[in-house]
Amino acid sequence: MNLERLGATAELRASLAPGLTLARVTFSHRDQYRLIVEAGDLDAEPSGSLWYHAATRAAMPVVGDWVAARVIDAQQATVEAVLPRRTLFARRAPGRREDQQPIAANIDLLFLVCGLDGDFNLRRLERYLTLAVESGAESVVVLNKSDLCADVAGRLAETAAVAGATPVVAAHTRNAEGLSALLPYLADGRTVALVGSSGVGKSSLVNCLTGEERLRTAEVRETDSRGRHTTTHRELIPLPAGGALIDTPGMRELQLWASESAVDQAFDEVASLAEECRYRDCSHTGEPGCAVESALSDGTLAPERWESYRKLRGEAQRHEALANPLLALERKRKWKQMHKAARDIYKSGKHR
Repeated sequence: MNLERLGATAELRASLAPGLTLARVTFSHRDQYRLIVEAGDLDAEPSGSLWYHAATRAAMPVVGDWVAARVIDAQQATVEAVLPRRTLFARRAPGRREDQQPIAANIDLLFLVCGLDGDFNLRRLERYLTLAVESGAESVVVLNKSDLCADVAGRLAETAAVAGATPVVAAHTRNAEGLSALLPYLADGRTVALVGSSGVGKSSLVNCLTGEERLRTAEVRETDSRGRHTTTHRELIPLPAGGALIDTPGMRELQLWASESAVDQAFDEVASLAEECRYRDCSHTGEPGCAVESALSDGTLAPERWESYRKLRGEAQRHEALANPLLALERKRKWKQMHKAARDIYKSGKHR
């Protein structure tokens, strides 16, 4: 395997210590990995040194990672180090702890896959768009199963309204023509990861794009178009013409691991409105000269879009506060100052 076709660079090769081999993680399950090297595929596990030096569980290898491997024999290796990640798609791990759960690393492009067969949800898509911004990778919204939708143009328009500058395309797997909108995004050396809920057709898209039935698929429930977890692990699959696809399991729970700035970028039109408010620290809850409330009143800003922005920004604030206690204290001090200033304005009668 020519690793350059999977995105290897001279910088990655130069970062290796003597005696180690460049490899890419194509499969991971707990502490067992499958690596691809120029000589073929190897089973691997982490070295004791890697375990010792990993700051968190999230620093351990995930699918898409470039790693420095020590080859033991023709079938086995140990992973000595995870090489610096260019991009990382991750979410907050399920549960109460504030832990990051990496999904895939070193992605060039994310296909944010939504189904058009009954489980279409713009609010869920906004979460994926926010995490895509945080990942550092580019993204494309893929409205899959367009052959089952009676109003594809309408769905494209609805999606474009929340996707901003992110391209939106329609696709289906019934014939080759249904994949034509996706093919320009595949290229030698480029890694594309497919993310989305169960049942949106990620594995079917991978099977069609690779030209072989590599991944198991299943029909969705007729009652609500929700899918079953046919994909139970993440896997990197090299493409015949170069580049790779990463298939991921459907995510029922998608908690944010993202900054407020990522939310603002995903909701750029809302963030731009907020900058037009009379007061720099406007809370958009009754202050005079509030551009957001004006846009809500005249219909320029949809209420559901605003509520989604507020909810996701609140989640991002909590995440940043838990990750950085000093930032939480500063934000608390700032809000106290804002509330005091607002009380002073109303007491003085200047708000009239």
